[in-house]
Amino acid sequence: MSEAEDRALARKGRTAGLVIAVTMCLWLTIQWAGPALGLPGRYALLFDFAALAALFWAMVVIYQMWQARRASRENQR
Repeated sequence: MSEAEDRALARKGRTAGLVIAVTMCLWLTIQWAGPALGLPGRYALLFDFAALAALFWAMVVIYQMWQARRASRENQR
């Protein structure tokens, strides 16, 4: 794997990690603040689905990274 490909995968990994961290922080904040602000339960469900979508996107990116590394190892043999 070239150095440019390594940097691109590292950037993808940092992005996925940041998305996971920010998603969880926002989700926890909303779960705590929702009842305190008197928001209806349907808003909590909306935020739950948004968090699931973000986490699903991060898992897709991680899977793509795994496949790229695997293909790179097979090409080196």
